[in-house]
Amino acid sequence: MLLQYKTIKRAIIFSLMLVLSQITVQAQTTQPTWWFGVSGAANFNFYDGTTQTLNNSLIVPTAFHKGFGIRPYGSVLAEYRPAGIWGVMLNVGYDGRGGKFDGVVAPCNCDATLHTNTSYVTIEPSLRIAMPSSNLYFFVGPRVAFNIMNDFSYTQVKQVNTNSQLSDMRHTLVSGQVGVGYEIPLSSAASTTQINLSPFISYQPYFGQSPRSIESWTMTTVRAGIALKFGKAHKVISAAAAPMAVAPPVVADVTFSVREPKTVPLKRQVSETLPLLNAIFFEDGSNSIPSRYVTLSREQASAFKEDQLQEEQSVTMSGRSARQLNVYHNILNILGDRMRANPGVTISLSGAPAGDGKVMAESIKQYLVINFGIDASRISTRARSKPVNPSEHPGGNKELVLLRAEDRRVDIESTSPELLMEVGGGMMRPININATQTDPLDSYVILNVDGAKKQFNSWSVNITDDKGVSQHYGPFTNDQESVSGIKIVGDRPEGDYKVTMIGEGKNGMTVTKESTIHLIRQDVTIQKGFRYSIVFDFDRATTIASYNKLLIDVVSPLIADGSTVIIHGHTDIIGEEDYNQKLSDSRAQQSQKILESSLAASGKNTVKFETLGFGEDTSHSPFDNNLPEERFYNRTVVIDIIPGNK
Repeated sequence: MLLQYKTIKRAIIFSLMLVLSQITVQAQTTQPTWWFGVSGAANFNFYDGTTQTLNNSLIVPTAFHKGFGIRPYGSVLAEYRPAGIWGVMLNVGYDGRGGKFDGVVAPCNCDATLHTNTSYVTIEPSLRIAMPSSNLYFFVGPRVAFNIMNDFSYTQVKQVNTNSQLSDMRHTLVSGQVGVGYEIPLSSAASTTQINLSPFISYQPYFGQSPRSIESWTMTTVRAGIALKFGKAHKVISAAAAPMAVAPPVVADVTFSVREPKTVPLKRQVSETLPLLNAIFFEDGSNSIPSRYVTLSREQASAFKEDQLQEEQSVTMSGRSARQLNVYHNILNILGDRMRANPGVTISLSGAPAGDGKVMAESIKQYLVINFGIDASRISTRARSKPVNPSEHPGGNKELVLLRAEDRRVDIESTSPELLMEVGGGMMRPININATQTDPLDSYVILNVDGAKKQFNSWSVNITDDKGVSQHYGPFTNDQESVSGIKIVGDRPEGDYKVTMIGEGKNGMTVTKESTIHLIRQDVTIQKGFRYSIVFDFDRATTIASYNKLLIDVVSPLIADGSTVIIHGHTDIIGEEDYNQKLSDSRAQQSQKILESSLAASGKNTVKFETLGFGEDTSHSPFDNNLPEERFYNRTVVIDIIPGNK
């Protein structure tokens, strides 16, 4: 359905572009000041929000959320166009806003549908702005709509269809619109009766378009249509037509800059605080603990200590996910060790879904009792239809296989701080990992091409040293990318480099920009850095503010004046790419603001931040997206603290 919406929008825009390609007719009369006419259009109505209470006698079992419909629009119109670019428009007409909500499944496993047939009498005054020497014009103004129809039709398998009227409808809606149109003269330039055909398209956003005073149903409308207009002109003597000048191609407007590290460290010692998911995910059709989780014999369990997972490891940045997953896949052993060390602690194992949840929880309980010697009375088990914080939400109908795999799990619940810590949601108390990173983040050269996403199909860079040896990186599509300083400098102790950016413009032109960098290789392992990660539930309405205590009380005190803080936001691959990009940007930026405020309050004013959201970009994501735990760990903000060189 989403693809269908996008296709319709593209078809409308393409049609308008074809109209705009027509050549304007040279006027041999004065343009009329007043125009009158009629218009007809199609409303493309996009529904959002929540609709469940249809009227006082019908509350459907499953809420409806998104929907779509195409309905007619017709109006009579008047336009006043004095000399110049400014004018006013008025449309009064019938405005159809009906549509069909996306189908849902009721608790009885029955398909349910909801059609609406809402319509309005609408009054739409607009400011008209004409483009000089062109038949193109723009318009913007309010929309006042009076409800005249609020019918609906609800169907559910195994039940009688319901045709009635929606309750709690707002009688009057006040919203706005913005649009563009093009005047195509149908009469000759010498005629005093001017007739224009005017295709137009307008956008009416969701604000002010909540049809009901209850719940959160909103609609956004794209209107595409055509108007027929009549005006009275006066003859004038026209000058000979001048040849039309051909505008030169527009050069893509981008800014290219490069940020190099002061030195290129080959290695860095890092102390990473890793949040542990308090969940064990089970395979579909199996109630046994999956083999990817590390299970120990009694003898091995008796010798296991959580501290063993904190030992020094040497890893590359690309090996980070394997290191973290190895720690997480020891979750049962970490839990057993913590319960063994704290004999007064109790836990509850909550399994979902209801049919298998109890058996899944019992399999974990038996492992802890038999292999770690935990008293069975300290562990309670139960089944739930869904986890406390499920990934699948009512009304959702996309990527359900991935979401349901995340909900087939056993959650570990406890009130004990020895086991769990509340950091923006129930999580296992973090574990610290010591590692020596090769190719650390602060050794990377940052390439910024502001405007690349809008102007380029792709771009790449050639990095050339003072001996003429060139290295090629790309192609890229984002506004910001990074290249390993270690790969650039190689075995050389230092060097000067010319960085040439080549962008392939969407207008067919190639754009080239240059910059220079100087890199110094640093062979010794320098001062220890710190890393913290924040992990989010799927699409949960939890803002970064929930992590204030962690950021202010734990992370901020570790940041010394003169340090560099690198903040990267990521998401998994579920959902719309644009939404995930904005989500990761927002979380990363909010983290920076909280830390900046805390640092300023403590008198630290020389800390440098490098903050970026990568969305669901798999080339930068910390983990793959194959396993439920990998997707959970990809919903993250990663904070690296790099001490300043002394």
